[in-house]
Amino acid sequence: MKKILFLMSLLLVTTWVLAQDYPAMPRDQRYTGVFENDLPLEHDREFQFLAFFINQGVSSNFYPKNDLLKGQVIGRLFGQNSTNTSTENQTFYFEQRLLPFFIYQPKLFDGKAILRASFEIDWTWGDVAYGTGGNFGSAIAADQVNLQTQNLELELIPAKGWYINLGLQRMYDTPYNPYRTMFDKMLSTGYRLAYFGTDGVGVTVRHNTDHLQWKAGFYQLYESLIQENDDVSLLEFTLEKSIAQKWHWGGSLYYMRDRANGAGGVSILGQGLNATLLNAYNGTFKFNFGDKPYKADIFWLGTFFDRNADFMLDRWFITGFANMNVGRALILEDEVWNTGADILGVGANAKAGYRFGQTTNDVISLDVIFSSGDDNALNDKTYNGVLTGNTWGSPGSVFIGSGSYLLFPHGNVVNRYTPVVADLSNMGYGITGAVVNASRDVVPYKLLVKAGAATGLSNAKPAGGGLYMGTEVNTKVSWTFGPFMSLEFHAAYMSLGSFFDSNDTRYGSDVNGVDNDSRPSDPWTAFVVYKWLMF
Repeated sequence: MKKILFLMSLLLVTTWVLAQDYPAMPRDQRYTGVFENDLPLEHDREFQFLAFFINQGVSSNFYPKNDLLKGQVIGRLFGQNSTNTSTENQTFYFEQRLLPFFIYQPKLFDGKAILRASFEIDWTWGDVAYGTGGNFGSAIAADQVNLQTQNLELELIPAKGWYINLGLQRMYDTPYNPYRTMFDKMLSTGYRLAYFGTDGVGVTVRHNTDHLQWKAGFYQLYESLIQENDDVSLLEFTLEKSIAQKWHWGGSLYYMRDRANGAGGVSILGQGLNATLLNAYNGTFKFNFGDKPYKADIFWLGTFFDRNADFMLDRWFITGFANMNVGRALILEDEVWNTGADILGVGANAKAGYRFGQTTNDVISLDVIFSSGDDNALNDKTYNGVLTGNTWGSPGSVFIGSGSYLLFPHGNVVNRYTPVVADLSNMGYGITGAVVNASRDVVPYKLLVKAGAATGLSNAKPAGGGLYMGTEVNTKVSWTFGPFMSLEFHAAYMSLGSFFDSNDTRYGSDVNGVDNDSRPSDPWTAFVVYKWLMF
């Protein structure tokens, strides 16, 4: 009898143990004995919806002078996007944006095939109605066709640690998977989106292990005529390795093959080294080849590192990169391909900080930015500045993680993205800049206050101007009153330097009667933002 009771007790205990669920464990670590072909222990959702909502009220003293630019305005302040400062007028408007994400992960493939689609719906309150086009649609009666496709890509996971992304996807210059990594980490690792931070169509293959990860990708940036050799394509290979518990080191090689000769691009702006207007809009260097056809081969060879990038392993963190672009552009003259420009430029960055409090917002940091400049254009048939994705797209790179608002770009934008230095090249003049930020959670994870300053020098002097670009001061107060839901106040002011004494760095008088002989007034902005990341 005792033996029977013992066996029954053992059977009950064994049954109870096998019936337990382990939701916190990865599927490949759960019990997989004789029942490994049974149904999964937890039923994952096949369909997911996530969205980011932002609504902000903005006031500033800069705006586009061209009345036709009522929708999205991207590029350099004082550039050919016609944005200029004013001592007489100031803006006051509301903007709204929704970025919805739809994710389908069918159980049929056991999580090894994922379809993602993300879109963009944004407007300025009260702009237009009953029309077609993005960045509009909130005037009375609304009824605007304004849905814009950001991403539509398929992720395949053929084996553990392997990821294949196919289609219109994030094209970020960091080693991490943008669909499996928080965006803040993208802004502090790799090249911090300073070279490529946009969307592109292509295929990427990633392999991740415990201490090493690499990514190889091909992107078709422009397909002009399918029967002609007139495309723009980008190849990349990026690798990162853990070299200690807190340290990571990596490197990359990018190759751009440009045979489009500027065809295609953003609306009538064009694209490429000799774009009709895109370079003047984005604040990149224009290769003045005139109407001569060109073809270019450009490489980016770089390295990057970080220590304690998540700020949690101890109180000190540091991240940095160095990237060299080298290549050649040939131009067609009298049916002969001659050298139009040899390209050799360098960009570098280092950011360090100290976490003095209990949260990751209790931080003091210093961010230093450098890019080489060219002071004689192509007189020597050499360009010694930096090239980024902004030469081919708008925007093609977004260096929005410095904490600056006016000197360098900031991420709190909907329809108007117009910093003083919109591209790392600074129109080919180069930049040496520094940004200091100090923030503190007055109420942990609830009330945040931040103060910052940014300053910059051009590395090449424009005609009639100096090297000093100016100094910015800024502040932020944020109240988080729900999971990923916050209300924020931001303000910034910049004192412009002698760099803007040059006519070459200011918006010309030949459009809308802007006085080219007067120095622009100092820019300022202030805005209140409501954000909600919903999932």
